Amino acid sequence: MICVLHVNYMYVQKKISDMEKDAKIYVAGHRGLVGSAIWNGLKLKGYTNLIGRTSKELDLLDDGAVNRFFEDHRPDYVFLAAAYVGGIMANNKYRADFIFRNLSIQNNVVSKCFLYGVKKLLFLGSTCIYPRDSEQPIKESSLLTGPLEYTNEPYAIAKIAGLKMCESFNLQYGTNYIAVMPTNLYGPNDNFNLERSHVLPAMVRKIHLAKCLSDNNFAAVRGDLNKRPVENINGHADEDKIMNVLSKYGITSSGVTLWGTGRPLREFLWSEEMADACIYIMEKVHFKDLKGSSDEVRNCHINIGTGKDISIKDLARLIAETMDYKGQLSFDATKPDGTMRKLTDVTRLHALGWYHKIEIEEGVERLYDWYVSNMQE
Repeated sequence: MICVLHVNYMYVQKKISDMEKDAKIYVAGHRGLVGSAIWNGLKLKGYTNLIGRTSKELDLLDDGAVNRFFEDHRPDYVFLAAAYVGGIMANNKYRADFIFRNLSIQNNVVSKCFLYGVKKLLFLGSTCIYPRDSEQPIKESSLLTGPLEYTNEPYAIAKIAGLKMCESFNLQYGTNYIAVMPTNLYGPNDNFNLERSHVLPAMVRKIHLAKCLSDNNFAAVRGDLNKRPVENINGHADEDKIMNVLSKYGITSSGVTLWGTGRPLREFLWSEEMADACIYIMEKVHFKDLKGSSDEVRNCHINIGTGKDISIKDLARLIAETMDYKGQLSFDATKPDGTMRKLTDVTRLHALGWYHKIEIEEGVERLYDWYVSNMQE
């Protein structure tokens, strides 16, 4: 049975936040794209008792360390934004890492939320949980109705397990764990590592580097690589080594070659808006509002997105126009496209009273401005 949404819209709009401004709130993964956006969003809304730990300070793969952290700090609310993530290349290459690390993080954090009586947990997944050939736009009820996209299957299975773990704890123990599935995100603190990044930040960096080369601005290339080395090649390396590693990723002085055909359609959401949606849900929505009254409860997660998409080819053109890049944009059709279309149905999110505001044109301009301002060491 599809999990029905029977929250009254006006009730949700008017409801006072469940979270007290001085409540202990742990944001797992508070330095990443998702977690940093949630952290900053909470601060802007006046929450004063935030807890964050870097991966060096707290290894979420270490169950004993996670237990000691929860025992010492006893958070009231938890945003589980920590995850091992990457694009098509990384997902396909590091399959064991993606499933093992994400399952471990989820198991350790969710179990400690239960053990130490966390009032509410927000678990963040991804829309890659849905079948490869899902009807578009993808409703929450599409989960587990068909085969997954092969290239990201291990990551998707881990996130499905996390979603089902939250749902199962709720049904067996009456906890209040809500799972949200954001679409493709981009924004401040994005991952621009060419070996592991998602499509939009990867294209921003590739086209930026190609523009620097076409402008004969090699100093800017060196500054970029000093900030973010590629395969351990930084800006102090010989020019030939730099050009060779950039060429490996399709970056030359004459143009940029991108993976796939450029035909796939993708939906993108500005990360700070995703954070706003997550905080909104944490403040105003409960699992009991989502689960309905049937004996078979499933698909109670919430898609977070814009309900709009753009082709990869048009996105590349938009990024180039934003940078005023005049070089050639080409596509390598021998590389995988991934799922051809992945557009979320955001009817449930809209019914809860939340809508996005930042469109892709504005978002790309914001991201490039942020990238350039954070390029140097």
